[in-house]
Amino acid sequence: MAGERDHLRPNSGQPGDIRIAPSLLAADFGMLAEQVGEVAPSAEWLHVDVMDGHFVPNVSIGPPVVASLRRHTPLFFDCHLMMTEPGRYLEEFAEAGADGCTVHVEVGGSAGLIAQMRHLGLRTGLALNPDTPFEAVEPYLSQVDLVLCMTVFPGFGGQSFMGEVMDKVTQVRAAVDAGSLAVDIEVDGGIDVATAPLARRAGANVFVAGSAIFGHDRPWEAADAIRRSVLAGAE
Repeated sequence: MAGERDHLRPNSGQPGDIRIAPSLLAADFGMLAEQVGEVAPSAEWLHVDVMDGHFVPNVSIGPPVVASLRRHTPLFFDCHLMMTEPGRYLEEFAEAGADGCTVHVEVGGSAGLIAQMRHLGLRTGLALNPDTPFEAVEPYLSQVDLVLCMTVFPGFGGQSFMGEVMDKVTQVRAAVDAGSLAVDIEVDGGIDVATAPLARRAGANVFVAGSAIFGHDRPWEAADAIRRSVLAGAE
């Protein structure tokens, strides 16, 4: 399956590239395809938040929505699986058109989940909640393509950025650089023009933003503004 899908997959970019990833969690679910089309020119990735009502106290979208959206855009689908048993659904997401999946280190079985994602031809990611220490993901850094440091507790959009997580982002960046690893560092939660530069200086290069983008009448301009803030803040 992986070989059959690789030639269809959009370029995910080079590790370390700056990427803006609008989060569907904040979009208008009644017009998802239209909103994705609006932000596509200003985004490299599309962040798809998947919640099971168990790992987090909320329920969102699943593989059928991913499959529907795949017909409307070639954007890289960055699927964040906030699920207690992500392994049960990884194949469905791969078949629906996901390009990368990120699972939470807190659910356990990380080595097996990473191997499963690799087998399916997915880019692999591990996520950490704000109160989960860097040491939980450290053993897997050489096995993944992405580490997602949550800057809010997962489950609901519109929460305030937790600046204390930047110390952990810095730890991940130091380890990635020390090992010359091809690993992206993503932040998600409360990301906007004020907080994205802070995360960039700490070492992040992928910026997930929901309300800060889809909460605007012209979401593509909001995404561009976050990119400009990241580039300016890194100087």
